[in-house]
Amino acid sequence: MLKKIILAVLIALPSFAFGQKLAVIDTESILTSMPEIKDMNATIEAASKKYEEELKNLQDKFQKEYTDFQNLPADTPESIKQRRTQELNELDQKMNQFYTTAQQDIQQQQQRLLAPIRERVQAAIQTVGAEGGYTMIFEKQMPLYVGADAVDITSAVRTKLGI
Repeated sequence: MLKKIILAVLIALPSFAFGQKLAVIDTESILTSMPEIKDMNATIEAASKKYEEELKNLQDKFQKEYTDFQNLPADTPESIKQRRTQELNELDQKMNQFYTTAQQDIQQQQQRLLAPIRERVQAAIQTVGAEGGYTMIFEKQMPLYVGADAVDITSAVRTKLGI
């Protein structure tokens, strides 16, 4: 992180000498205010809910099997107890594997749905940058100092995106 800041300062310093136009932008606030993000979040939430329901079913099944195992009569043969223990272990592994797979799938869905939104924001930033004649546009959270001549183009990009 510190290397990025130093690099940004080193890149920006020569531009000050030549009077180039610099701008800052808060892309995070733009993204969170976009209607597409709300739609994406609703889609992810719906998928998460389905995974949670399925996981709950697996947990209920495990709990029932475990209760049945605990209620086995004392004279139950050891081979039956071992088989039931093995079944419980397999069911536990299935639950853990399902949980991991579900998390990965949710992350992949989020990345897939977020990519075109980010591309749209990036295109709007480039358009506003070109129209405004800006040499560089920095993320607002990154610079250590922003002078009076650096323009915040966040609202211009919001306008370009229609939000």
